[in-house]
Amino acid sequence: MIFGTLNNLSKERLYLPKALIKGLDYLQKTDFSNLAVGKYEIEGSSIFALVQEYRTAPKPEKKAEAHAKYIDIQYITQGNEVIGFAPYSPESEVKEDLLEQKDAVYYRTVKGEMDLILSSGMYAIFFPDEIHRPGCDYQSGGQVRKVVVKIARDLLEA
Repeated sequence: MIFGTLNNLSKERLYLPKALIKGLDYLQKTDFSNLAVGKYEIEGSSIFALVQEYRTAPKPEKKAEAHAKYIDIQYITQGNEVIGFAPYSPESEVKEDLLEQKDAVYYRTVKGEMDLILSSGMYAIFFPDEIHRPGCDYQSGGQVRKVVVKIARDLLEA
């Protein structure tokens, strides 16, 4: 997992793979304020963005998930949310395995989960198998506008 802010991207880009930079550059250069909720291709099905709007909810109401085929860059454009995070552990109990259908595994329990607080301009990058629980309330909760850039993991394998 990588946690950062687009304000520091000029320094951090030196240490990141090109595919991640492509996704982060898209986030930095795009005005999301009037962009409709939906899917936007950046590089076909290899890199695309999902613009989302929702209200956060209490953590127990949100699903913990992990992916196998895609890396997530979760970027907050407006609002605040907590994202639960944990590295993969065989002690985390799988609730539903939908890897073939949706590239998602959902968890009933998560060993060692910790909270990340994201606000406008911040992002978190979750690699395959890393468990994350997005959309959780920060303090009293609220409305969030978020962009999730999905990057095919094979773009990092060389």
